[in-house]
Amino acid sequence: MSRSRTGRRLTAQEQKLWDRVARTAEPLDHRSPPPPAEAPKPKTPEPKKPATPAPAPRHVPISGAVQMDHKTFSRMRRGKLQPEGRIDLHGMTQTVAHAALSAFVLKAHRDGKRLVLVITGKGGRGADDTKGVLRRNVPHWLELPPLAQAVLQVNPSHQRHGGNGALYVYLRRPRG
Repeated sequence: MSRSRTGRRLTAQEQKLWDRVARTAEPLDHRSPPPPAEAPKPKTPEPKKPATPAPAPRHVPISGAVQMDHKTFSRMRRGKLQPEGRIDLHGMTQTVAHAALSAFVLKAHRDGKRLVLVITGKGGRGADDTKGVLRRNVPHWLELPPLAQAVLQVNPSHQRHGGNGALYVYLRRPRG
């Protein structure tokens, strides 16, 4: 006998009624109706598979090992730190975006800001290699001079600040 949605077995009378209703029902996609339900076969116990550990959350820093204070890094990764500045590079060409990023990061560093948000967007999702150019290139630009001297850590932002379409850029303390 079949089981109802509540998990109990249908009585013979309920099953007979259900089969009669099922034969008269018209499927939504107009395919042939399914064959009548057969009596369930006794289940044989399946061998248990070894439990595989869940993969660790992907919070790997883009710039390698954590360079900053671990407590601050943890707060940043969880979206608990509020960025002190932001720049949105959407719609810019690579040349314009690189110049704007350089000017923004260097000014933020001079002003003593520590955490800034760089919004790159996620880019398109096509086979075309030109999709997501800024998302791919911004981390590399941040590792090159003159920005490398100002940048301590680069990480994907928390979902509340743009997720994979934005980067946290943690700046070094200004000298002098």
